[in-house]
Amino acid sequence: MMIPAADRRAIPFYLLFTWTASCLFYFLIIRSAGTKAAGGAYTQALMWCPAVGAFLTCRVLGRPLASLGWQWGETRYQVLSYLIPLAYATVTYATAWWTGIAAVNPQQSADAYTAFFGLGPISRGFGITLHFLMVATIGVIENCATTLGEEIGWRGFLVPALAQRYSFTATAVLSGFIWAAWHVPIIVFAGYNAGTGGYGLAVVFANMIGLCFVLTWLRLKSGSLWTAVILHASSNHFIQHFFDPMTEYTGRAKYILGEFGIGFTLAVALLAVYFWRRRAEVAQPQLAAARG
Repeated sequence: MMIPAADRRAIPFYLLFTWTASCLFYFLIIRSAGTKAAGGAYTQALMWCPAVGAFLTCRVLGRPLASLGWQWGETRYQVLSYLIPLAYATVTYATAWWTGIAAVNPQQSADAYTAFFGLGPISRGFGITLHFLMVATIGVIENCATTLGEEIGWRGFLVPALAQRYSFTATAVLSGFIWAAWHVPIIVFAGYNAGTGGYGLAVVFANMIGLCFVLTWLRLKSGSLWTAVILHASSNHFIQHFFDPMTEYTGRAKYILGEFGIGFTLAVALLAVYFWRRRAEVAQPQLAAARG
């Protein structure tokens, strides 16, 4: 479907609605025990606030919800979206383990996996493999339910709206900055951080802006918000539920690994450069759609 004509009110309305809806859940998360309070329900609700912002903006401006990019698009872009986070996470963590920056968590033992799966004695290697398969399938699919809420807003609505008015580079940078800024209250006040202070906050901005070059390219190239949903879910789940638990964070490791580490920044920066060099593949079609 062709993207609706540019409207100067679209982005301000979207940001206003999204931040207004988010404030309630910022308060609940900060006031309570943090992002895991209420079994994570406050955080999950917060992640749906960008979708609320998109739906309300479409309603106010008379835009069809179909313009948010619900179509699946070409499957190769969805597969790419799934594999990219697995690739950069594997390279980053494997390098850290190999160089001694971090060690494999000794608690991930054969006994631990035997107890976790309840299948009787299993080897450590088999336990790791089974754990990975669960994360890579059921885990990522489940995580899509919450990342969908964010991505309806960020990549379903905001990125196309920015692309109508700005270049590919500006769209990626602006959407990444807004996305990162939206996380600031829970990073600063709710303990969603690695305990690295201002360094970690700066890294998050760099990571999200860099990743937005990838997300923006995939969204505009495929015409589908599902690329962003899958990439976001894949990144969250592989890092938070497989690689982080597999890692023993000692010494300087927290400054290098995870979502608040510079290792992620370097890996994403390389991807950002690659997709930036291919920006011409998506820039002109979007400008044409905007004029239509």
